[in-house]
Amino acid sequence: MKIGIGLPNQIRDMRPDALPAWARAAEAAGFSSLGSLGRIAYPGLMDTVALAAAAGATRDIGLMSTLLLAPVWPPVLLAKEVAGIDAVSGGRLTLGLGLGGRVDDFVVDGLGPRGTGRRLDQDIEIYRSVWRGEVPPGCDNPAVPVGTREVPLLFGGMAQASFDRVARAGHGYIGPSAAPERVGPLFDRARAAWRAAGRRGEPYLVALAYYALGDEDAGRAGVYDYYRSAGPDSARARAAEVRGGADDVRATVKAYADLGVDELMLNPTVDDLEEVTRLAHVVL
Repeated sequence: MKIGIGLPNQIRDMRPDALPAWARAAEAAGFSSLGSLGRIAYPGLMDTVALAAAAGATRDIGLMSTLLLAPVWPPVLLAKEVAGIDAVSGGRLTLGLGLGGRVDDFVVDGLGPRGTGRRLDQDIEIYRSVWRGEVPPGCDNPAVPVGTREVPLLFGGMAQASFDRVARAGHGYIGPSAAPERVGPLFDRARAAWRAAGRRGEPYLVALAYYALGDEDAGRAGVYDYYRSAGPDSARARAAEVRGGADDVRATVKAYADLGVDELMLNPTVDDLEEVTRLAHVVL
């Protein structure tokens, strides 16, 4: 199982200028990928900006959105943005997409929080059309340069439609940030949908977990704050699942490896650069 590390782009009032150093440290330490979280209505750094900065600061490490809220974007604009990030990185981007569940993230007129699953299914076809170099409606030219590749897509979500989307249009599935025993059945559903669709091989499975190896209290407080808009009960539950301390992190790694996960993305809860080194000493 590969082990990646998240970028601190959705920590409240994080220092954006620290992100390139974080990306370089993660690559030097040997993590498999750098991940981003995506929200608009939060005082962090946009995931597309974070991934672009990481692409420019590194040479080999993978880049992955975990998850980008696709339906809040006009699809042609997102396809062009993603193609640019992937090209700048030399083809290192994997695009993890979700629907979004917070109304305040839907800030574009005409792209509201209803019908997001149907919209995403339509948008996927638009992304691929753009990446193939086809001219978007209303445009005089293709939106991307010749040679743009089709970026691999992963999908999150817990409804059956999400697993069907993985099987129909995806490279794999990203589970929610939750305890392994809760996420394991979701990976099984992704595998089942994949087989039912007649896909060859297996879906690429990515797990997410928060960690805090320095100031655990600050880390849990940060996760509570991030999920506070979902209600205090949900925020407390998410904060309680932060992996605190080396033994807890190692146990989480083992649990996900036992589930047959392909890659575990460990997301930071503070923007302290030393958290990269601490995590590397524990899991690599």
